[in-house]
Amino acid sequence: MTVLLWILVALAVPTVLFGAWLAVVFLKTFFSWSPDDEETLTAEAAKAAETARGLGLLPVERQNTEYAAALPEEWSAALTAVRDGDWRPAAGLLRAVGRDWERRSAIAYLLAEKAAEDDEWLLAWESERADDPDAAVVRARSTVVLAWKLRGAKRSQYTTREQFDRFHRMLGSARAETERAAALNPDDPTPYITEIWIALGLGYPNAEMDRLWEEITARAPHHYEAAFSALQYWCAKWRGSERLASEFAERVAKDAPVGSLLTALPLIAHFEHDESEDVAADNTPEMRARVEAALVDVAAADPAHPRLAELRHLLAFYLHLQDRNEAALEQFRLVDGYVHALPWRYRPGPAAYYCQVRDAVAQAVAGTA
Repeated sequence: MTVLLWILVALAVPTVLFGAWLAVVFLKTFFSWSPDDEETLTAEAAKAAETARGLGLLPVERQNTEYAAALPEEWSAALTAVRDGDWRPAAGLLRAVGRDWERRSAIAYLLAEKAAEDDEWLLAWESERADDPDAAVVRARSTVVLAWKLRGAKRSQYTTREQFDRFHRMLGSARAETERAAALNPDDPTPYITEIWIALGLGYPNAEMDRLWEEITARAPHHYEAAFSALQYWCAKWRGSERLASEFAERVAKDAPVGSLLTALPLIAHFEHDESEDVAADNTPEMRARVEAALVDVAAADPAHPRLAELRHLLAFYLHLQDRNEAALEQFRLVDGYVHALPWRYRPGPAAYYCQVRDAVAQAVAGTA
């Protein structure tokens, strides 16, 4: 028996060694880095970039990573003024938009970002106009923005206890600020929209988030920023799940009028939870129907809607994944030069990622012309 066993082992060893050699050859052939492969990819990328430039599209170094689209001139003027310490143009801008809640919340957020960096101009505003609801709403938003800056953008396992403590303390202060802003302007949904990000950070229970959503929709039933913020709360990465996020997104989109841009929500819910590595999940009949609905939505929207570009960015991405490159290129043309939007802004190099996808679209369209 022992002799037979040794004979079998002797016969098996060459077979095993041959199999291992084949595996090494396979791995080297298909998965190893090759300078020639890199040169080919680089050449193809350069050709695609050249095609995009030939269509008048901007190179990576000319992509704005701060905004999703160009700001209206008066918005830019107000932001420049507060950087120089002058709050009056900002106050005039918020007063002028009045009850246009979409624009009010968008402007308040932009001003809040500046105040989170340096609030001397906001302190001067508050000093001269105590109990001004416009100054109060900017203060509330800036306190929330500052809290999230203190936390940092890393995942929780890479965030220190000290960061979390400062984050939670600041959010506690922000609750008082949002309550004050809401009391000074009871019709304004913006303080409640601001509170969503407190709810997300402090972990409001689902029932409390439902109450907050009721406060918002009683004032602005189809508010894009409110819906986007609430969807983040319901995502699995925060306080909900994929099912809860999808149900919320579908319900809000279904009830919204065409032109509200809320068809973006099902696309965003899909994007936030899609962990697949191929495009099959983006080409289902359901996803194609969502893209079609979003195309109708952007066509009906106010061209000056402050969130229109955000849906165009998403459409460009998903139209490309669905191999509808001519339609994707149309959307890219309308947003080119600005990349602070999904899906690009989730990447470390948003401008490079945007240009990579956009250039591939341009090349595909040129190849079929």
